[in-house]
Amino acid sequence: MRVLGIETSCDETGVALVDGERGLLSHALHSQVDLHEAYGGVVPELASRDHVRRLLPLTRKVLAEAGCTLADLDAIAVTEGPGLAGALLVGTSVAHALGYALRIPVIPIHHLEGHLLSPLISEPGLAFPFVALLVSGGHSQLMRVAGVGDYELLGDTLDDAAGEAFDKTAKLLGLGYPGGPAVAKAALDGKAGRFRLPRPMIASDDLEMSFSGLKTAVLTLIRAQLSLASALAPATVADIAAEFQEAVTDVLSAKSIGALDRTGLDTLVVAGGVGANLRLREKLDAAVRRRGARVVYPPVALCTDNGAMIAWAGALRLREGRVPAVASDGGASGFGVRPRWPLDSLRRP
Repeated sequence: MRVLGIETSCDETGVALVDGERGLLSHALHSQVDLHEAYGGVVPELASRDHVRRLLPLTRKVLAEAGCTLADLDAIAVTEGPGLAGALLVGTSVAHALGYALRIPVIPIHHLEGHLLSPLISEPGLAFPFVALLVSGGHSQLMRVAGVGDYELLGDTLDDAAGEAFDKTAKLLGLGYPGGPAVAKAALDGKAGRFRLPRPMIASDDLEMSFSGLKTAVLTLIRAQLSLASALAPATVADIAAEFQEAVTDVLSAKSIGALDRTGLDTLVVAGGVGANLRLREKLDAAVRRRGARVVYPPVALCTDNGAMIAWAGALRLREGRVPAVASDGGASGFGVRPRWPLDSLRRP
């Protein structure tokens, strides 16, 4: 059972091939960071055009590395949403064209479902249910994952996501784009505690989060420092970055343990780009160990958007027989994308 996965929801073109029994056979990823860096963020039209250039060569590369051909595929999984409409259309167009030509099913995958299930790539024996912390540039959510397609939202951010706060803070500090790796790198040379930033909602009696106020606190701190000097000293930038990282990871760690306590579960799964942050992993490892639970991460290379997570989610759905029917002529009545697609709209049949 071989499934080709295609991911083009934003600024990374990802393609992968998985086998339901053997796991990940091959994957390739092209990041558009250099393309968008000059603009300080993703330009949708440029993203779509770059997906057009990259997708077919990456597909050929993945198949060649796995020693397979298109004829060996049993299904194609593709991100149908949420994401940038134009970018999503590139992936879905190619997926459905291949599905039509090969007369195999095309499985639409929710982008966040791909992230939630991605740790199972390296931990195929991971049992449901578990708590998932999904932290990325656009999402900071805690979910109860009872099975494929069975997700319950436990807590969400009320404003900025953690990754978005990292990006905005990096911009304020002049650290460049993307913000997460830039802040983490600067924090290595800094000392948390020289400045004190708030831990928003860390003591609230729920699992909700908020990071917009933290970003504003960084701005206020920077302005205060600039009133004393014409520019921020490198040591000051590093210390602010370190304190900011501590604040975000303190909140994420506390809320994750709170989710385990409320659900009574003993497994935490972390997914999304911010899940690659080493300081967050250190804190979660320690907190979960004290509780007598376990935490599972996808490989660092698979924390950001990638085709492997989409292919794997497709393979799990194919295994359960939850795939669209292939029309008698090998085609389908049509296809579309869902730039806005609430995860809780997924329902088990």
